[in-house]
Amino acid sequence: SGRDGWMADAPEGPKDQGLGPLFDLVLKHVPPAHVDDAPFRMLGTLLEANPFLGRIITGRISSGSVRPNQSIKVMDREGNLVETGRVSKILAFRGIERQPIEVGEAGDIVSIAGLVKGSVADTFCDPSVNTPIQAQPIDPPTVTMSFIVNDSPLAGTEGDKVTSRMIRDRLFKEAEGNVTLKIEESDDKDSFFVSGRGELQLAILIETMRREGFELAVSRPRVVYSAGPNGETLEPVEEVVIDVDEEYSGTVVQKMSERRAEMIEMRPSGGNRQRLVFHAPTRGLIGYQSELLTDTRGTAIMNRLFKAYEPHKGEIPSRTNGVLISNEAGEAVAYALWNLEDRGPMIIEPGWKVYQGMLVGIHNRDNDLEVNVLKGKKLTNIRTTSKDEAVRLTPPIRMTLERSLAWIQDDELVEVTPKSIRLRKRWLDPNERKRNERKSISEMV
Repeated sequence: SGRDGWMADAPEGPKDQGLGPLFDLVLKHVPPAHVDDAPFRMLGTLLEANPFLGRIITGRISSGSVRPNQSIKVMDREGNLVETGRVSKILAFRGIERQPIEVGEAGDIVSIAGLVKGSVADTFCDPSVNTPIQAQPIDPPTVTMSFIVNDSPLAGTEGDKVTSRMIRDRLFKEAEGNVTLKIEESDDKDSFFVSGRGELQLAILIETMRREGFELAVSRPRVVYSAGPNGETLEPVEEVVIDVDEEYSGTVVQKMSERRAEMIEMRPSGGNRQRLVFHAPTRGLIGYQSELLTDTRGTAIMNRLFKAYEPHKGEIPSRTNGVLISNEAGEAVAYALWNLEDRGPMIIEPGWKVYQGMLVGIHNRDNDLEVNVLKGKKLTNIRTTSKDEAVRLTPPIRMTLERSLAWIQDDELVEVTPKSIRLRKRWLDPNERKRNERKSISEMV
């Protein structure tokens, strides 16, 4: 019946009344919504931006009614006035379409346009109302990244949106409809600080922008610290719930312990699976999602929830290997990559375009090494009985966007274009890199 679109009181029918009998039962047995005659109040639940109507807030009207051109005010969770204004338009869903309506009454779910500062968890109400509706607080941003105009030698070759103005407009447009994002302009006009709830949210934004044709460079994710009442450093801590097969639970506990996580609970969750609950610092969780899936062969499920700001948990082990850096610009040659395999695994393939300062591999040691990936095999006119063997390369490491963001260091960037993801040093010139390295060491001393 669901497939054919009919409903009846008996299996044999009738089958020609559509879903009318079902709606009659709903009207008969479901009690009407409780209507409060108090002045208009609505809790903002969803935020979106419309190019024609501007900021739109969606929520359920708790009491009273609202009409277009009506004066209302907005209060935050503590009852402080955010703004006052007039409702320009009221929209409501009719079926699968959202249409303008003349009045919204208690119990209706409506969208209101005309206010420029109201947000999620704010109370939209009549000017006579002084008590806000209770609402859950919005989790603060815990991770920040720098979005930088792409200044590499290959800038502008794969994307058509490369200027700082285009990037700025796109970021602020995203923030209008996403309450969890915070955009700040830096002293450098070519970079912006973007803060969110986690590296995954920011990675999704980056991936969306690259598919829209943007080129940009992004820095390593950093946590947003806070200062305690006595001046101590506080960092965001999250509650992490991981469901994993029993055979992998030991590996998960070990990896989380290395990331300064504290295990709170461990219990069976059915089907030979364990549920592990941790309190872990946010900086220890950066890049762990992909590592968890690798360790558990894709069987683990991880959920995260912001808990609180707590005292700093101590140092967390970071990358121990250096990198192989290209010292020339051109196309990578298979023979050169083959000769460099003893130095460490590669992250590029033959034929890739490289430039000075671009990362091409992972060094086996803890220091960085500049290499030439353009050097081909010297040919001679001397013939011998032995023939040349074809060069066989070890497959390179695939650096996805998420893996790249978690792997790079503070002096490195991820270059993101519609067609490529490249890793590079922040300062491409080797002399400039050395000067900045000496400067950072002197500042630490």
